[in-house]
Amino acid sequence: MARFVDRETELDRLTDCYESDTADFVVIYGRRRLGKSELVRQSIADRDDAVYYQAVESTAQNQLEQFVETATAQFPSTQTVRRDWEVLLQALGEQDAVVVVDEFPFLIEEDESLTSRIQRVWDLHLEATGMTLVLVGSSISVMEDKVLSGGAPLYGRRTATIDLEPLTTADARQFFPAYDAETAVMAWSIYGGTPFYLQTIDPEESLGRNVQQSILSERGLLYSEPEFLLRTDLRQPNTYFSILRALAHGRRTPNEIAGMAGVESQSLSSYLQKLRRLRLVERHIPVTESATASKRGRYRIAAPLFRFWFRFVYGNQDQLRLLGDDAYEELVAPELADYVSPLFERLCQQSLPTLVDRRFRAVGQWWFKEHELDVLGLTDEGLVAGECKFTSTPVSEGVLSDLEGTATEVQWSDMPEAPDNVYVLFSRSGFSEDLKRTADSREDVHLFGISDLVSNG
Repeated sequence: MARFVDRETELDRLTDCYESDTADFVVIYGRRRLGKSELVRQSIADRDDAVYYQAVESTAQNQLEQFVETATAQFPSTQTVRRDWEVLLQALGEQDAVVVVDEFPFLIEEDESLTSRIQRVWDLHLEATGMTLVLVGSSISVMEDKVLSGGAPLYGRRTATIDLEPLTTADARQFFPAYDAETAVMAWSIYGGTPFYLQTIDPEESLGRNVQQSILSERGLLYSEPEFLLRTDLRQPNTYFSILRALAHGRRTPNEIAGMAGVESQSLSSYLQKLRRLRLVERHIPVTESATASKRGRYRIAAPLFRFWFRFVYGNQDQLRLLGDDAYEELVAPELADYVSPLFERLCQQSLPTLVDRRFRAVGQWWFKEHELDVLGLTDEGLVAGECKFTSTPVSEGVLSDLEGTATEVQWSDMPEAPDNVYVLFSRSGFSEDLKRTADSREDVHLFGISDLVSNG
């Protein structure tokens, strides 16, 4: 049975729109599988004034007929209205209806004039009613170009936008409440915050068993998931597969990615740009630099499941078949700590503002030449520098000493004259006794374990 977790903020926002006396035009979009459809269905579950239409890939005429059928079930009077989008929406507007059109990009694909026609009926009729029109889409590029961009006919009409994000680590943990903190971090590092993926987890089974059954087995629900989504969104996905595989194996700079993927360096940027637009890949820079001016960007896969799939499934399908039920123990378990480590760093960065009592301007990573900080927070008082260790041994005082030395290399244009720096250490396996004593005697040193991250994720 599907579970609906969190999203209270988004639900409250939608309810406010539905209950207002004025017209509201809401756009909901975001990466596939994040639960946009379930969000809107939950928001109208107890309403008798709502029309929910989920568009499909069909002809424009069939789409219109299906919309009429859906609308008539709630508002019988629409049965006698002329089969025309503008006339139908105007009639529903007169009833102050809530109209949700899910997968709106399917409609635009068949009728490019539809956005202009909606704009016309909105301006002439709907804006003066109490109607709420909600357009939902998973094709981010279509929603941005045809609905949200400055050149789109509907630009300037929307009263609310919900760019749906993955669930936080703390919310994701509700899908596996019995897992200890360390296992919960591992689970999040594989399934991420995508509700559709999290719902495949059987909380009564071990993490290894879940991964084996849902991702590594040919019968698993997620065995072909990344490939299916990429083939849905990309016409010639093979080059993209090679790039994602390189990223999943730790290649971060354009030269490293191009080298492993076998892609010409000059054409790589267009592929990366497309993957970024799909929100499958993200570019990050040293936190002290400007996003627009920095030339030192690195790339990484944004969605954990895609990173896991391209690390352990893509190209290994024959081996997975041969290993059968032993695939997790043979292929994944020996490399899991190494796989989780970069995602552990991301989790530490996300958790920093809730763990350290300072007003942060920005939090991220930092690197320059041979120097690198897993976590760096910028505050008016100074730096909050951190190191993350997802290892099987406790972190020792030597790591703190190295961290303090690296922090002196940071150049930041807004650094206060007398910075009051703070040092944070995150560890999977605890801390040595000498480091604990040092932290107890110093106010500028903080130690955090995995449980601190999961409860604040």
